[in-house]
Amino acid sequence: MRATDVLQVGFAALSPSPTHSLAPVGSLRSLLLPVEAAAFRSLGAASRLTRQGGGTTLPGKLLWRADPGAISALARRFDQGVALVSATNGKTTTAAMATDILEELGGVLANPGGANLTSGVASSLLTRTAAPRAVLEVDEAALPAVAQATSPRAVCLGNLFRDQLDRYGELEHVAERWREVVSRSDATLVVNGDDPRLAALARNRAGSLLFGVDDTRHALAGLQHAVDSVYCTTCGTPYTYVAIYSGHLGDYRCGSCGEARPPLDVVARDIELHGLHGSTFSIGARDEEVRVTVSVPGLYNVYNAVAAAALALAMGAGLADVSAGLARFTAAWGRFERIPIGDRRALILLIKNPAGANEAVRTLVSGDAPRTAVIALNDEIADGRDVSWIWDVDFEPLAEHLDRLVATGSRAEELALRFALGGLARERIVVEHDLERAFDQGLALTPADGELVVLSTYTAMLELRSLAAERGGLPEYWEVSA
Repeated sequence: MRATDVLQVGFAALSPSPTHSLAPVGSLRSLLLPVEAAAFRSLGAASRLTRQGGGTTLPGKLLWRADPGAISALARRFDQGVALVSATNGKTTTAAMATDILEELGGVLANPGGANLTSGVASSLLTRTAAPRAVLEVDEAALPAVAQATSPRAVCLGNLFRDQLDRYGELEHVAERWREVVSRSDATLVVNGDDPRLAALARNRAGSLLFGVDDTRHALAGLQHAVDSVYCTTCGTPYTYVAIYSGHLGDYRCGSCGEARPPLDVVARDIELHGLHGSTFSIGARDEEVRVTVSVPGLYNVYNAVAAAALALAMGAGLADVSAGLARFTAAWGRFERIPIGDRRALILLIKNPAGANEAVRTLVSGDAPRTAVIALNDEIADGRDVSWIWDVDFEPLAEHLDRLVATGSRAEELALRFALGGLARERIVVEHDLERAFDQGLALTPADGELVVLSTYTAMLELRSLAAERGGLPEYWEVSA
């Protein structure tokens, strides 16, 4: 059968006849599941061969529609359990860090390519593996369905920021869905105690692990322009902060009812940030402490690391495993990733909401701030149609250092206007919609052996990585995901 024929069979399975169910039941499942899995894996391979796209998610999409119960059966293969990771920002990096830590204990099934909707998670579970555990990144909105299907051993919730209002709605909508997940699951809950909404989920829940940061040297001077969750979850009074580390994350207290950041079970202290070259800090847990070094920069990656450490501890790792795994970790796919392009490098930073973009800017200007930057703003569905969030980002500290900004993507003009009104001289701004031409302009302005900084929304990042793959600098996305 040709690859295109296999695809046709697969697409037909998306609309099964109402009089015929593809779902095996009872004792037949153990016999039919390997056959199902092999068939749907073949569909993914065929999709990649024909370059029709969806190779990492098509098998799972078909399986989820044809036999949802098979997802639960596949998840039960992992005798050491399934861990789920969700957050507005940093879930890809946190999941990748936790995977590297848990590799010390044996194999780990993961979804490193970022396919984190139900279809992507299902496709990952279809992978042939003898790994004893799985660590799966999960989209915020998909978490309820995935948690119900996989019965996880641990669920890590990293943060909750305003993001893609056209898709997720306000924060309270996502928080309510996460509360339902927590109430229905007996998984170990691993949450960011520095995030008031998430800390509230762990209140009165035995066995929860709360992580966070405790180093006031790295606190912000005050709340940023775009900030969420600054009102007490109990009485609605504005919080006062001992320290603000990122957005609304920090050491908070309500002066009215006394609600405050709870004691942290896993904490990052004594943090030394090394500009764009990473950081060194201590992680304390279980009356022990270990010094760790990570190669990815910024305080937000310290948060990702301590979240990964807490999740790994919940899955059976020790602090020695944490130290070894984090030392081995390199950038997650498309997140602060360095790409070789001839005698230069491109540094890709994913931005998709005010909180994440502010942290990217904060990290960039903490060392040798770039003189040239390419910033790509798209408004595809995966990016979020509403790009008004760029007006809540504090781009000004970056603009102060730029000699040239190349604005690109489908909303390049609006991005250029944001920087112009933020103080960047208009003659320093180039608008180029075509990402490849914009990328080449940025490279031409970068000295030999230098590094071009590229900030991009999600779909632009995918296109940029594909471009780099064609030029020999990176594998294709399905090779990363395999």
